[in-house]
Amino acid sequence: MKILIIEDELQIAQSIKNYFRSNGIQCETAETYELALNKIDSYDYDCVLLDLMLPDGDGFDILRELKRKNKTDGVIAISAKETLETRLEGFNLGADDFLTKPFHLSELLVRMQALIRRKNFKGSNSITFNEIVIDIFSKSVTVNNIKLDLTKKEIDLLLFLISNENKVLSKGAIAEHLSGDMADMLDNHDFIYAHIKNLKKKLHQAGSGDYIKTVYGLGYKWENE
Repeated sequence: MKILIIEDELQIAQSIKNYFRSNGIQCETAETYELALNKIDSYDYDCVLLDLMLPDGDGFDILRELKRKNKTDGVIAISAKETLETRLEGFNLGADDFLTKPFHLSELLVRMQALIRRKNFKGSNSITFNEIVIDIFSKSVTVNNIKLDLTKKEIDLLLFLISNENKVLSKGAIAEHLSGDMADMLDNHDFIYAHIKNLKKKLHQAGSGDYIKTVYGLGYKWENE
């Protein structure tokens, strides 16, 4: 999972980031309106945590921009404004959920997980693809009831591929999903080849079908045989 935290209060942003990372979730932050616009323009996220009151702009305008660009990122609006009108405006603009400050990080986490479950995995805690079963939140993978020993990157890669079945994913898109905006600082994306190779090998050894296809010159895609 890749999350963008748009929050100008650095202590709050860092607390969310630390808590989510301790739960295996990749997080990026944007503390200003302009930086947030640059982030959502350049990258895709599983979920955006959107503070509505930013020092240089209105969070609702960021929400409008996400919808204008037809982005599918889930959005949880977070605000100290506890009015019905604010919540209604957020939902009418396309927010998926609304949480009033102050909130418990544990509640934010389960709301975010529920949102991603609904958007990406049809509300289920697990994904079954033929002989492969992935428990999304315990991050365990079995093939023919055999538990695989996968790294966190390999599980994230597997989830990304399966949730984009039949779509060609470039090395750049995969690198961005696995490494966030750090991918921009990499000289190349050769590490993607290594992750793909290792994942294919582990799946094959457990008796899985050969679902990861190389699309030469373009990238990779997950495809039923």
